[in-house]
Amino acid sequence: MSQPRVPGGDENTLELPCGQTIASGELDLGMREFECDCGETHAVVMDVHPPERFLPDFLVEVLREAIETTSEEMPEFDTPHLLGVVLEEFPEAVVAYDASENADVGYAMAWVTDFDSRRLHEVVVELVVELMEHAVSHADDDEALSAFEEEMVEFDVAEFVDQYRAERDLEAEDPYA
Repeated sequence: MSQPRVPGGDENTLELPCGQTIASGELDLGMREFECDCGETHAVVMDVHPPERFLPDFLVEVLREAIETTSEEMPEFDTPHLLGVVLEEFPEAVVAYDASENADVGYAMAWVTDFDSRRLHEVVVELVVELMEHAVSHADDDEALSAFEEEMVEFDVAEFVDQYRAERDLEAEDPYA
């Protein structure tokens, strides 16, 4: 993943998708988004945030069983893989920051997006649905593909995100409660 740097700047500085810069220490572990000087709200995700931030436990388990990773550092499907998919799909809207050499911040990777946290949640769900559809299409089972496509016609991503966020109470002080 890219490691943005400000030319001639401090290596602990992130250049955001909007062009603003912030110090890596401005991001804290409980942060899901922040109000930027550019006037927009940017989503913040860190490697220490669980994928259940975006997806139900059972789905995370299914993804972990079904997806083989190639990384020795991250052998199990996790948040960095989800954000890698988002980064791949929206390279201009996501900044990845490698903080593995900075013990002061408490995270090894952080991603800041042009999207606010709610829109990022929708994007993650949309991309996981696409990933699932792709996997089903490779099963050589036309009935399974038809059934999946029928289910997805009725699946409302925005409604799912609303319900999931209400269930997880993502506005609470403890984001993992």
